[in-house]
Amino acid sequence: MIITQLRATQPDADRAPQGWRRSLGQILVRVDTDDGLSGYGVGGGGAAGIHVVETALREVLIGARADDVEGLWDAMYRHTAAYGYKGIAMMAQSGVDLALWDLRGKRANKPLVEVLGGANKAVPSYRTGGRNGLEEALAQGYKAVKFGIGAMDAHAELDAIADLFGDIRTVTGPDIQVMCDASMRWDVEGALRAAERLVAFDLTWLEEPLLPEDFDGYERLMRESPIPIASGEHEYTARGFEALMQRGLHAIYQPDVCWCGGLTELVKIYALAKRYNVSVCPHRGGEVWALHAIVALDPDPLAESGRPWMTWVRDQPRVTDGNIAPNDGPGFGVSFHDDLWAI
Repeated sequence: MIITQLRATQPDADRAPQGWRRSLGQILVRVDTDDGLSGYGVGGGGAAGIHVVETALREVLIGARADDVEGLWDAMYRHTAAYGYKGIAMMAQSGVDLALWDLRGKRANKPLVEVLGGANKAVPSYRTGGRNGLEEALAQGYKAVKFGIGAMDAHAELDAIADLFGDIRTVTGPDIQVMCDASMRWDVEGALRAAERLVAFDLTWLEEPLLPEDFDGYERLMRESPIPIASGEHEYTARGFEALMQRGLHAIYQPDVCWCGGLTELVKIYALAKRYNVSVCPHRGGEVWALHAIVALDPDPLAESGRPWMTWVRDQPRVTDGNIAPNDGPGFGVSFHDDLWAI
């Protein structure tokens, strides 16, 4: 179980959105060992992330024992701490950590939900998308839906935002959960104005209304917003999440396992949430990388729909009647075409 090779690639994704989600988007990491096993994980950072994997992280992993997953996480963290404890280097490390967990499951010949101490079962999923896909989502059995509002301004366009969610609630009726994602575009006053207006539509949460580092702003929102606040998609490591929890900055924490440090950190974040009595709802949790942890560790599971452009992940489980369950295969239970590694 000695690591013999570490590689990363950025698979072509024709449907990927433009901007940083394409240029700095998902990378696929592969870890090979001397006993013939290969583990796969998805991180981020595009070409820059690949460079981190194949230079700095390679220096730590080649020749190491693949079963020392947590020890290797610490070694990678220390090796890149001068420049990488947040951001692209940690996104790259996330992919490596997930690949090591995949190997852990494959060596045990168990799906990771079982390695984590859980039993495989279906859990509720929520769909993220635009208004045009709402009827389709309801027809597919989703009981929860989330809508991003793009660049709509909470001051100048509040009437239009309220009209949108009024229309959505008319279609869904009262029994479907509805969430709003503001994508870090508002200020505190705008977020409070929007929350006071949108509370009439019984939103489950208001997501990322402020920039991630606006701790004072989030503290005020937690005191004054009539809608629960969700955020954390752009935070890194369990240490980072504990700092947020200590100040009580969010009601729902949303780590992205492919960015925040991998499954090693997500397991810690779940333990922290239990200690601080807060909820965790991982970003894009319906993808296999977080789904196993959600099923095994979450007392109130809800898995967000995955990134639809990542078609190069084979055997990704599908949502059925609004629910999703991990595959029964070992590790993450997914596979990839060999030609992704063609030179």
